[in-house]
Formats: sequence, C-alpha cells, structure tokens
Amino acid sequence: MCQNSGPGRRSFMGLLAAGTGLAALTACTPEASRPPSGTSSPGVPTPTVQSPAVPSPTGSPTPTAARHTAPAPATGALPPSASLAKQHSLSDPRSPWVVVNKHRPLTPRQFVPPDLVQPAVQLATSGESALLNSTTAAAAARLFAAAAAGGVTLTLASGYRSFQSQTATYNGYVSSRGQAAADTASARPGFSEHQTGWAFDIGDGGGACSFQPCFAEQPAAVWVKANAYKYGFVVRYPWMLHETTGYYYEPWHLRYIGPEAAGDMAKRGILTVEKYFGLEPAPGYR
Repeated sequence: MCQNSGPGRRSFMGLLAAGTGLAALTACTPEASRPPSGTSSPGVPTPTVQSPAVPSPTGSPTPTAARHTAPAPATGALPPSASLAKQHSLSDPRSPWVVVNKHRPLTPRQFVPPDLVQPAVQLATSGESALLNSTTAAAAARLFAAAAAGGVTLTLASGYRSFQSQTATYNGYVSSRGQAAADTASARPGFSEHQTGWAFDIGDGGGACSFQPCFAEQPAAVWVKANAYKYGFVVRYPWMLHETTGYYYEPWHLRYIGPEAAGDMAKRGILTVEKYFGLEPAPGYR
C-alpha cells in the first residue's frame, strides 16, 4: 500500500474505472482482473492512505459499516498454517500473523505499535511513514542488505501509518467524493496493515514506476517476489487475487509474517494469507 510519494495505485485504478489509463495497465492487469464498474481501485497518493494509494477492493462497499466480526476458519480440513509448530494470534495486532483486511479491522481500532523504530535501510519517505515495528525493521534490514548484495537497491517508500493519519486521509476522500468512492481510494481507519507496523511499501533504487502497475517489472519487485519469503515477507496483494484480499495487485506492498510461515507459503504455492490461515475472502467491507 502506498503513502505520500508517487502516483497512487488507487488513483490509477480510479482512472481505469473512469475509462482512462487502460494502456498503462495492460502490462499488469488483464481483462479478467479489471474491476467492474463501481468497484474499488488504487488511489491517489495523499498524506497517508492504505498505500500512497491503497489497493482497490472488489465489490461495492456499503455506505454504512456493518458490525465487524472475525470470520471463523473454513470448515473441513485444517488450514496449511496448522502444520507449523509455533502458532500466533490472527487477531492480536502485536502478532506477526495478525490478518487485517476489509472483514477484519484492528482491535483496538486505534492501535499503536509499542516498539516503532526507524529501520537501517535506504529511505524514500520521512516522519511516521519511515517507521516499522522493531521485528519488521530488523527483518527489513536483512532483506534490503541481501537485495543490495544481489545488485538490487530497495527503498522504504511507506511504512507505519497512524490511525489519525488514516482518518484524515479517508475523511478527505469522503468530503470530496462521498463514502462509496472513498472506500475505493483509501482504507477506512483501523483497517490498514500499515497501522500494525508489520507492513511497508518498497520503491526501486532507480525511482521508476513508484506505486504504478509497471513497478512489477522493476528490479526491486522482481527480486522481492523471488526472495522475500527467505526473510519472512510475502507480497501481500498478489496478481489476480483481489477477490480474496480486497486489493488489486501491489508488487510493492510487503508484509512480515516470519520466515517459517513465509517459507511454508512459498513451498506450498499459497499466495494469500487468507487462504494460508483458513480465513474467508474479504473483497469488500461488510
């Protein structure tokens, strides 16, 4: 997800929904993945969004937020994550396995990580967005160093995003576009992975295609897609799985879940944390 630098993915998808930007998206979004009229899309970068522009949800969100209860795991066979020896909470925002999506807000909504630090990595942002929780920061330092050793430069483009920042951004969209449109351009306060400190957006050292579909072809995106799991990260919003995650493809958005779980997901070929942890898809707000 994006924050305050570069054209946001939501804005780009907004152009798509308006009938423009089709040529630019061709390389990254085939016909089947383009959102139907009225669905969400990546948005314009603003001080703090579910990414310099959060990915777009699928389905038309309802104007009024309904009650938000954590979905029960799918019935039948245990989820793949059940095979791991060490289990973590899927609801506690201090847990590396917490799942935050359009069906699962943070509890409490105004959660603030108690251990925010600035990672020892190359920054392309400042202020609160240059922070991560201490575990993610240490893992990010290892990830960035390994990429550099492989000749690839990563930058931290957007890290932590506070509830207050998310509120200001979201309310700005509501004021200018209305709530239905706001839900396609910004994460609702308390529903952003960035608020947990476990997620961040990367940029490429060359600065090309930040928060744009063409970022998928940049060295940074190619390298993390192939190697991030070794350091505990997954590309949280994969290609063509927006109907599960609620967001369109974001090759820049990484989420820390730990080397054991990330490695297990890679080994099994599972691409979303929803499927890995046995949770229902969350294409839109309930």
